[in-house]
Amino acid sequence: MPNEHVQIFDTTLRDGEQVPGCKLNTQQKVIIAKQLDQLGVDVIEAGFPISSPGDFKSVEAVSQTVENATVCGLTRAVKKDIEVAAEALKKARKPRIHTGIGTSDSHIKHKFKSTREEILVRAYEAVKYAKSFVEDVEFYAEDAGRTDNEYLARVCEEAIRGGATVLNIPDTTGYCLPSEYGAKIKYLKENVRGIEKAILSCHCHNDLGLATANSVEGTINGARQVECTINGIGERAGNTALEEVVMVFKQHPYLNLVTGIKTELLYQTSQLVSESMGIYTQPNKAIVGSNAFAHSSGIHQDGVIKNRETYEIIDPKDVGVNHSAIVLTARSGRAALAYRAKNLGYELTKLQLDEVYANFLDFADRKKEIEDDDIHQIIETSSIYSQIISSAS
Repeated sequence: MPNEHVQIFDTTLRDGEQVPGCKLNTQQKVIIAKQLDQLGVDVIEAGFPISSPGDFKSVEAVSQTVENATVCGLTRAVKKDIEVAAEALKKARKPRIHTGIGTSDSHIKHKFKSTREEILVRAYEAVKYAKSFVEDVEFYAEDAGRTDNEYLARVCEEAIRGGATVLNIPDTTGYCLPSEYGAKIKYLKENVRGIEKAILSCHCHNDLGLATANSVEGTINGARQVECTINGIGERAGNTALEEVVMVFKQHPYLNLVTGIKTELLYQTSQLVSESMGIYTQPNKAIVGSNAFAHSSGIHQDGVIKNRETYEIIDPKDVGVNHSAIVLTARSGRAALAYRAKNLGYELTKLQLDEVYANFLDFADRKKEIEDDDIHQIIETSSIYSQIISSAS
């Protein structure tokens, strides 16, 4: 079975920037957009042009800068929004307008005070109007995760009739289970008339910690675009993490799903976004966290030293990390101490290691983590230090 390409739609500059206190200026957006373009994302959602003059300027600047990726601007199903987005995207090599409307009964009743039939009309008209400005129009059915599938299929058909090239099926509140979200994508793939004219897209939020799982399940069931952010940042608990979904595909080749992402740039991109936005990335964050390739348990350390693959399913270099980290703590064993000592120039015999290890445990009980300077001190203050030095010379 041949590999199928899954487009990576990055919304770090739009949905990701909705994290409170993380506003980016135009220059920062341009720098990140250049990095995302180099990373190999297919689509960069640069902002919501009508939301502010600053956002308009940023979308315009990103449009002029990006060389390879499609540049996208978000709108509501409102003519003025669409006109402003089209203006901001004028200089983009590959522009896309992303328009849409809420489709769940909750949104229709409480947000729009409307009816299902009126929403169908608005969906069609918004896409058709956007299509008069650009060829590539994406439609989002906000809160699709809580929209019944039969009605959602009708909305999708109207969007396709209006000329939509991509259908975004957001789990806006992060409510769906992977099996539910996958079944929703499968239903649309099998029941929407004209579905062959459009790509189904996953846009999942992480309120229950399921964003990546839902996006993967969506692609398994026929979606061919994933909307995500670097480090999984975004509204509330965040979005699908780009680095996670990309590496899931890479590490599970039997899925026959591939992306154009240069994975060796993932860590570098993660650091850029974290520093630009001032957002601390949790140490245990998958793929790009500081502990993602760090080992402190003695059993794990011994296994990794003997063969990295015993406890690592990803080669750190594949995501731009130089090497695995052997972190020395009170839980570390002799093998880890010998490994770190060897890196510092100490070749310890078994008897020497036994003596030094006792000294090490005393240090480790008093300190959370043993650094290189501590190792020097541990060895230099051991009773057999002279033997170690003489054997080394």
